[in-house]
Amino acid sequence: MFAIISSGGKQYKVSENTILTVNKLSGTAGDNVEISDVLFASDGKEFSVGEPLIDGAKVNLEIIKQDRDRKILIFKKKRRKNFRRKNGHRQDMTFLQVKSLNIPGFKPKTKAKSVEVDKASKEKTVKKSVVKKKTATSKDK
Repeated sequence: MFAIISSGGKQYKVSENTILTVNKLSGTAGDNVEISDVLFASDGKEFSVGEPLIDGAKVNLEIIKQDRDRKILIFKKKRRKNFRRKNGHRQDMTFLQVKSLNIPGFKPKTKAKSVEVDKASKEKTVKKSVVKKKTATSKDK
């Protein structure tokens, strides 16, 4: 199951255990965050579209860490005028991990049961025999 959420004016596709980087949200590492701006949800067979949001849908997230993004450089130049300006900044980012998707009408994802396979039912691998290449012989006359 996946959902499309909105945070900071941007849209993100999320599923369980997905790690996102979004614009800075308040909180510290280990805090839980709940986002109710869910625009779309699907489980592969059925889907739900919001108008613009899905009523009652929530995504539970955990803050992994607060950090800064890489440096972005801004360089301005006007030719033949000896005008050059170099500037830059680093954007504050929040790293989030999706814990659960709570969307009405969809069942929460359950862990699949492990299927045991008998050794006898496994196909035996057959070793291929190696065929020697035929070499061309030249006849001397």
